[in-house]
Amino acid sequence: MAKSDTTSTDLPVSDRYSATEEEVAKFDMDRYLVRLMWDEPFYAKVLRGINKKRSLQIPTAGVGVRDGRTYYYWNPYFVSSLEKDEGPDKIIGLAIHECLHLAYGHCTTRRFDDYPQVTNYAADLAINCQIPADKLPSCGIWPGKEFEPVSAEIREKIGDERADKYDKLSRFIESLPNFLSMEEYFALLMQDPDLKDAIEGEPGDGTGQPGAGQPGDGSPGEDGYGSGMPGGMDDHGEWGEMSEEDRAVAEAEIKKAMADAAKECDQKGSWGSVPAETRAEIRKMISNEIPWQSVLKKFVGMSRRSVRRTSWSKINKKNPMLVPGSRRSMTASIAVYIDQSGSVGNSELEMLFAELGSLAKKTEFTTFHFDTSIDENSETVWKKGRTPQAHRTRCGGTCFNAVVEHANKNKHRFDGILILTDGYAPAPVPCRLKVGWVITPSGTTEPWMQGTRNFVIPMKEEKKARAA
Repeated sequence: MAKSDTTSTDLPVSDRYSATEEEVAKFDMDRYLVRLMWDEPFYAKVLRGINKKRSLQIPTAGVGVRDGRTYYYWNPYFVSSLEKDEGPDKIIGLAIHECLHLAYGHCTTRRFDDYPQVTNYAADLAINCQIPADKLPSCGIWPGKEFEPVSAEIREKIGDERADKYDKLSRFIESLPNFLSMEEYFALLMQDPDLKDAIEGEPGDGTGQPGAGQPGDGSPGEDGYGSGMPGGMDDHGEWGEMSEEDRAVAEAEIKKAMADAAKECDQKGSWGSVPAETRAEIRKMISNEIPWQSVLKKFVGMSRRSVRRTSWSKINKKNPMLVPGSRRSMTASIAVYIDQSGSVGNSELEMLFAELGSLAKKTEFTTFHFDTSIDENSETVWKKGRTPQAHRTRCGGTCFNAVVEHANKNKHRFDGILILTDGYAPAPVPCRLKVGWVITPSGTTEPWMQGTRNFVIPMKEEKKARAA
């Protein structure tokens, strides 16, 4: 693990934080990064390839990209005070918070630069609900939790108008549901002009209440960690300061770090406290999976054969005799076997038929229904421009041997077969034709489906993935 850099060894005295100069000098972030490796292996592995930097240029902590390199910054006064006042678990939670900002692209692509503070709020709300609450610093915000009430002293100092906006924002944050995307939280916050103004307005004293900071100075106030309304647990000032080249480099670097971390955690079966929903989203973000439609087209294309037809040249004055020739074209005949078990519904059949319909111009499809045997009466040959209607003729179990035996018996008719199924059945005998296993979204793929003559085509429902 790389040793953390130090921006300055001459740390100035500050009365904005509770930690003393001696406590600040003794603070060692590397100790927490080592602990992170034991407690939170996924987050530790993502941060392992990122530069760690101690900095007085930000009031709290944050992540950003400069000169094509991704950094995790922290103010030593902030983290020392956090350790002193709230305990070491909060340092771990802070690191997880910053790691999720990187994972979800909050500091690279998903920005609303006209309203930076509202963007910051939306990003924090989206990820803090994925972190155990006992690990989050108290100066953070998360859906369903109201702010600390405004004291009489603070209300007198800032005035009733600002205090009322604070209370209104607190009630609104408490009413928000968990696990929405950053864009969804942003849209909700932007609906009320008072809420938008409360967030984009003057910084506060950083104690979790609007307070004594100077408007626009961006610095922490007298007693606390951050600035502005609650939510000052980290700084997002670096997010809008990167070039397009840096942005592209950072995205590739972060995605590789996440992919390596996810692979290692899967192999060892240890993800730490990462919720199942977050794991699913991370896998989607790092996936290089080819769309199932493209795999289907490749299977159909590889099943085509060359057809030679005799032709005759036109008679002309210089060569009055007929000259034989030939023309070649590509075509294919594919059998489509449709599992009639209850777990394969019309929606999956319609998804497949929609794709096959676009391929029927140069390919002939013949459909058969099957359960434990082939329904010979269900045979339907597609005509160009006409897609058969989804319907059901059987309702039994599933036997792939019946399909393979039927295909082998009719191997002279077909160049390949497609089997639409959920995959829940024993392995069949070997097939003499090329096989495409089209697996429904709720189905399973089995190792025996793989092979030199087999394609496995897992279907995916066309749904927009939620991202934090």
